[in-house]
Amino acid sequence: MNRMLAIVEREMRKFFRSPALMMVSMIFPLVQLLVLGNAFGGKIRDAKLGLVDEDGGTQAVKIHEAFDSVRANMRTFEPVYYSDEKKAVQDVRNGKIQGAVIIPPQYSRRVYEQNQPRIALVVDNSDNFMSSTLEDELSQITSALNNPTVEPRILQQTVLQIVELYPYVEYMKYLLPGSITLAIFMSVMIGGGMLYIDDKARGVHEGYLVTPITKMELVFGLNAASAIKAVMTGTTITVVGALLAGVGSLFNLGTALGLLVLIVLTAVALNAMMFLLMVRVEDPLVPRATFGILNTLLFFPSGAIYPIQAFPRWLRVIASVDPFTFAVAGFKSLLLKDTGLAAVWPDLLYLSLFAIVALSIATPLFKRSL
Repeated sequence: MNRMLAIVEREMRKFFRSPALMMVSMIFPLVQLLVLGNAFGGKIRDAKLGLVDEDGGTQAVKIHEAFDSVRANMRTFEPVYYSDEKKAVQDVRNGKIQGAVIIPPQYSRRVYEQNQPRIALVVDNSDNFMSSTLEDELSQITSALNNPTVEPRILQQTVLQIVELYPYVEYMKYLLPGSITLAIFMSVMIGGGMLYIDDKARGVHEGYLVTPITKMELVFGLNAASAIKAVMTGTTITVVGALLAGVGSLFNLGTALGLLVLIVLTAVALNAMMFLLMVRVEDPLVPRATFGILNTLLFFPSGAIYPIQAFPRWLRVIASVDPFTFAVAGFKSLLLKDTGLAAVWPDLLYLSLFAIVALSIATPLFKRSL
């Protein structure tokens, strides 16, 4: 145990003497959380929507009033009035406005005659996010125009009533579990994988080999040191990220203990995986070259930024064995749902078994020789 702790002490001393290395493993996930959390998932506001009124009747005035109401309240779009349909469509094509609504001639007369009145929405569908938002907003407006002004006393139609279990979750909060997991992975990749290979290239491990340290002591010492670094990074990102995203469940004692357990197991599992991948590597360029591949292969299929249910079958298979998936699911349950350990024990069990299996394979592969 003393020999293993000596390895841990040496690794931790080197880590604390490199503050830049500590900052690098933390800054990237925080930057990602701030930028992606504010750039994605927000509600679209102040889009430019053209309005061409070729009717001028009383029913067209109702559409004008609906547009003014959206501008004053939800501010999803701001109407831009045109007199020429071709000019409006051309501006949509050129990107000057994001869409255009065309009220055709005789629209009001068709409404009174109940003769299939129509309005047209021209959108730039090269931007699916913008076009779907405008389509949803205009669908709500047309539904409101079609509803009777006086509702019948007895409802004749089925009404869907939505019950939300949790308050509105902003995208920054949704992204926080993935950012915590990514921060732990970054620490493992830099503080475990890259430094391990660099030490081998510089001959540091040759010094270990002339000591009576056993293979198991070397493996567990190196893994313990790297896992401690990752736990420190994960804890820091959890606290800072929760404060930035406004997640209050962090200050619940039960949730905090659950988060600490999950951070430790995630760090151990990811570090064991990285050690297994790098145990026979000699070239210091290999971990740097594989970082982008591993990040893409592990982070994006985990459900950190998009639901797994939207993935094709082959990508779901990757997600089902990806330790990132279980770490992200656990962090979501604790931070966003405030469920406690009872809901995340399958994630904790998988991460524990994953770490045991990875270390069991990596230990015999570790060479205690030059």
